[in-house]
Amino acid sequence: MGATPGNGLDALTGRAATWLGLTTATPERHTGAVVADRFERITWRDTYEQSAGLRELAEELAGHHEHATDLLNDVFLAAYKVGLRLREPTEMDPSRLVNHQVISSLVESPDFAGLRRETVGDPYAAALAVLAQSAALRRLLGRSRDAQDQGERAARARQDAEEAADAVAEALRQAVAAADEDGTVPAAAADAVHRAVETAEATGSAARRAAQNAAQGAAAVPGIRGTAHGAAARATEAVREEAALMRAWGVGSGELERMPFDRRARLAERLRTGRLAEWAELIGRFRQMADGERARKVENATGELVGVTLGDDLSRLIPSELANLGLPELRAVFAARYAAGELMLYDSQGEQSTGRGAVIACVDTSHSMYAAGPGGVTREAWAKACALALLDQARHAGRDFVGILFSAADKVQVFRFPAGRSAGIGQVLDFAETFLGGGTSYQAPLTAARELLEEESDGAAAPRADIVMITDDECGVTEEWMRGWNEARHRLDFRVFGVAVGTPRAAEAGSVLDALCDNLRSVEDFTDVHAAADLFRLI
Repeated sequence: MGATPGNGLDALTGRAATWLGLTTATPERHTGAVVADRFERITWRDTYEQSAGLRELAEELAGHHEHATDLLNDVFLAAYKVGLRLREPTEMDPSRLVNHQVISSLVESPDFAGLRRETVGDPYAAALAVLAQSAALRRLLGRSRDAQDQGERAARARQDAEEAADAVAEALRQAVAAADEDGTVPAAAADAVHRAVETAEATGSAARRAAQNAAQGAAAVPGIRGTAHGAAARATEAVREEAALMRAWGVGSGELERMPFDRRARLAERLRTGRLAEWAELIGRFRQMADGERARKVENATGELVGVTLGDDLSRLIPSELANLGLPELRAVFAARYAAGELMLYDSQGEQSTGRGAVIACVDTSHSMYAAGPGGVTREAWAKACALALLDQARHAGRDFVGILFSAADKVQVFRFPAGRSAGIGQVLDFAETFLGGGTSYQAPLTAARELLEEESDGAAAPRADIVMITDDECGVTEEWMRGWNEARHRLDFRVFGVAVGTPRAAEAGSVLDALCDNLRSVEDFTDVHAAADLFRLI
């Protein structure tokens, strides 16, 4: 061991000075790679408690990595935080260096900025981003076992070094207590200080080597950058797809932000599965088409020329009036007639959009509506997408909407969406998902529609309502019922639009549907949403 140092108290204190207070002077080692405040940590804990998916993923990954929950916390915060900042690797607990490397690689991904545009400030979207990266996290943790082991060894070595430093302080305290008045320390107490210092020196060196190995091991995890970059791209795609799915079904961002986490998760699952997921793209195209038709729709729009009238619309001047502008002696006369609104103009008549009462969509849900057309789109999908676009149309115009699903005479289900209330997504989905099956009866849904309008009018004049009948079948009606129907049309002044889906003969002249409707069309290509474009100009 070389020369034995002196046993004086000053000499012992000088030798132990390096280790005194070392544990309190050592900077805190953090378990989280992302710098977060108290409120952001609370957001993570609340989200974790509400998300069964996050808890299940953490439990699964714990089999690969003891600190998997801390990693998920970091991935969540990296997506959620407004101002993202990562700690330096030297600030990290050695056991979390693999986590830091994963997060650093994720943040450096070219797709990560795009992901954050979808997730910042939205706990649900950030949690979805974490779950979308689960496969990549499994692979990364599987490949990083050696690095994780090195990190754990470094953490234990650091703990040993801190305990050894504490032992030096304790040995010196006992030496001070045992020293005589001139500062001489008994040999046993002095030897204890020397041994404690030697142990601290050895454990400190071991801790430094272990920390260096852990840092190198974390940086050398195979494929960590490529896998993290791919994970960011997949997470971005998943978050955007869900956002598009919500938009297709008319769920706005404001409504989503107010929605409790578990309800939003159930809604997303409902929309991702079954028929609803298959209809999203079609519904989106219907909404886009309807928006365009609403933008074009103008009361008394220019259309077929029907004569000449007087006015001051210079865009409709007849040629002789334009000729007058070319003659200096007639310009004063032209100006006077323009001021009086007495210029000769072309008169035209366009499509009239006069409905202001309820919009009632009667949608056939008989067994034959399951039949698919071009592109695999079913008759039901086209009909329901059209009806949901009509619901939007009514909302934009401040009109009540009623969805009537029907099949056989005894199978009718009515969904009411009053103009003064929000159309809850739950009721919208119930309307979209309900399928009654069975045969087809025209009388049952149209009678229900007529009764609703009679209830609305209550004997007084009511705004003109519009009924849209969407069916794929031909069906007879009784003469007595038809007389009552025609009387109601005259009295209540409603319009009836018909759509025959996949059954052109039902829309032929002289058919029952033709007799029932003021305006009738046939749709055979269910990928074509523009076949119903005129409905959204007229209704």
